[in-house]
Amino acid sequence: MEFKKIHHVAVIGSDYVKSRHFYVDLLGFKVVRENYREDRDDYKIDLACGEQEIELFIIKGCPPRPSYPEALGLRHLAFYVEDVEETVDKLKEKGIDAEPVRVDEFTGKRMTFFRDPDGLPIEIHE
Repeated sequence: MEFKKIHHVAVIGSDYVKSRHFYVDLLGFKVVRENYREDRDDYKIDLACGEQEIELFIIKGCPPRPSYPEALGLRHLAFYVEDVEETVDKLKEKGIDAEPVRVDEFTGKRMTFFRDPDGLPIEIHE
Protein backbone atom coordinates (compact mmCIF):
# COMPACT_ATOMS: atom_id res chain seq x y z
CA MET A 1 0.00 0.00 0.00
CA GLU A 2 1.35 3.41 -0.98
CA PHE A 3 -0.44 6.74 -0.66
CA LYS A 4 0.69 9.00 -3.51
CA LYS A 5 -0.93 12.36 -2.78
CA ILE A 6 -4.05 13.91 -1.31
CA HIS A 7 -6.91 13.43 -3.77
CA HIS A 8 -9.30 15.92 -2.17
CA VAL A 9 -10.28 17.61 1.05
CA ALA A 10 -13.94 17.99 2.02
CA VAL A 11 -15.31 21.11 3.70
CA ILE A 12 -18.86 21.61 4.93
CA GLY A 13 -20.42 25.04 4.72
CA SER A 14 -23.80 26.17 6.00
CA ASP A 15 -24.76 28.87 3.49
CA TYR A 16 -24.58 28.24 -0.26
CA VAL A 17 -24.27 31.90 -1.31
CA LYS A 18 -21.68 32.85 1.33
CA SER A 19 -19.53 29.72 0.98
CA ARG A 20 -19.54 29.67 -2.83
CA HIS A 21 -18.73 33.41 -2.94
CA PHE A 22 -15.88 32.99 -0.44
CA TYR A 23 -14.17 30.00 -2.10
CA VAL A 24 -14.86 30.86 -5.75
CA ASP A 25 -15.12 34.66 -6.02
CA LEU A 26 -12.81 35.74 -3.19
CA LEU A 27 -10.22 32.94 -3.00
CA GLY A 28 -10.36 32.20 -6.73
CA PHE A 29 -10.83 28.42 -6.81
CA LYS A 30 -12.28 27.22 -10.12
CA VAL A 31 -15.47 25.16 -10.15
CA VAL A 32 -14.90 21.70 -11.64
CA ARG A 33 -18.39 20.34 -10.94
CA GLU A 34 -21.40 21.68 -9.11
CA ASN A 35 -24.41 19.59 -8.23
CA TYR A 36 -27.55 19.97 -6.18
CA ARG A 37 -28.47 16.65 -4.58
CA GLU A 38 -32.25 16.67 -4.22
CA ASP A 39 -32.37 13.49 -2.12
CA ARG A 40 -30.14 15.19 0.49
CA ASP A 41 -31.22 18.80 -0.12
CA ASP A 42 -27.59 19.90 -0.30
CA TYR A 43 -25.00 21.11 -2.78
CA LYS A 44 -21.65 19.58 -3.66
CA ILE A 45 -19.20 21.89 -5.42
CA ASP A 46 -15.85 20.44 -6.53
CA LEU A 47 -13.14 23.09 -6.70
CA ALA A 48 -9.73 22.83 -8.42
CA CYS A 49 -6.68 23.38 -6.22
CA GLY A 50 -3.65 22.51 -8.31
CA GLU A 51 -3.78 18.75 -8.90
CA GLN A 52 -6.10 18.25 -5.94
CA GLU A 53 -9.71 19.19 -5.36
CA ILE A 54 -11.71 20.67 -2.52
CA GLU A 55 -15.18 19.22 -2.11
CA LEU A 56 -17.37 21.98 -0.79
CA PHE A 57 -20.60 20.60 0.65
CA ILE A 58 -23.35 23.02 1.60
CA ILE A 59 -25.50 21.29 4.20
CA LYS A 60 -28.24 23.02 6.17
CA GLY A 61 -28.52 22.43 9.90
CA CYS A 62 -25.07 21.01 10.64
CA PRO A 63 -23.78 21.53 14.16
CA PRO A 64 -21.25 24.37 14.51
CA ARG A 65 -17.55 23.58 14.43
CA PRO A 66 -16.05 23.27 17.93
CA SER A 67 -13.46 25.94 18.51
CA TYR A 68 -11.53 26.24 21.73
CA PRO A 69 -10.51 23.99 23.23
CA GLU A 70 -9.85 22.33 19.91
CA ALA A 71 -11.79 19.15 19.20
CA LEU A 72 -10.33 15.93 17.85
CA GLY A 73 -10.21 15.49 14.09
CA LEU A 74 -9.05 17.59 11.18
CA ARG A 75 -7.52 20.77 12.58
CA HIS A 76 -7.34 23.13 9.58
CA LEU A 77 -6.88 23.45 5.84
CA ALA A 78 -3.46 24.74 4.69
CA PHE A 79 -2.31 26.11 1.33
CA TYR A 80 1.18 26.78 0.06
CA VAL A 81 1.71 30.31 -1.27
CA GLU A 82 4.83 31.97 -2.67
CA ASP A 83 4.53 35.09 -0.50
CA VAL A 84 2.42 35.18 2.68
CA GLU A 85 2.53 38.99 3.05
CA GLU A 86 1.37 39.52 -0.54
CA THR A 87 -1.42 36.99 -0.08
CA VAL A 88 -2.53 38.66 3.17
CA ASP A 89 -2.65 42.01 1.36
CA LYS A 90 -4.84 40.48 -1.38
CA LEU A 91 -7.11 38.91 1.22
CA LYS A 92 -7.48 42.28 2.99
CA GLU A 93 -8.43 43.92 -0.34
CA LYS A 94 -11.29 41.40 -0.51
CA GLY A 95 -12.40 42.09 3.07
CA ILE A 96 -10.86 38.96 4.60
CA ASP A 97 -8.96 39.49 7.85
CA ALA A 98 -5.93 37.35 8.67
CA GLU A 99 -4.04 36.86 11.90
CA PRO A 100 -0.63 38.52 12.18
CA VAL A 101 2.03 36.81 10.07
CA ARG A 102 4.44 34.71 12.10
CA VAL A 103 7.32 32.35 11.48
CA ASP A 104 6.73 28.61 11.84
CA GLU A 105 9.15 27.52 14.57
CA PHE A 106 9.89 24.20 12.84
CA THR A 107 10.14 25.17 9.15
CA GLY A 108 11.38 28.75 9.56
CA LYS A 109 8.79 29.82 6.95
CA ARG A 110 6.21 32.59 7.26
CA MET A 111 2.58 31.62 7.81
CA THR A 112 -0.75 32.84 9.09
CA PHE A 113 -4.42 31.91 9.38
CA PHE A 114 -7.76 33.31 8.28
CA ARG A 115 -11.26 31.82 8.51
CA ASP A 116 -13.99 30.88 6.06
CA PRO A 117 -17.61 32.04 6.58
CA ASP A 118 -18.28 29.13 8.96
CA GLY A 119 -15.12 29.65 11.02
CA LEU A 120 -12.96 26.92 9.46
CA PRO A 121 -9.33 27.94 10.00
CA ILE A 122 -7.40 28.23 6.75
CA GLU A 123 -3.60 28.50 6.83
CA ILE A 124 -1.34 30.00 4.20
CA HIS A 125 2.27 28.90 4.44
CA GLU A 126 5.37 29.62 2.37
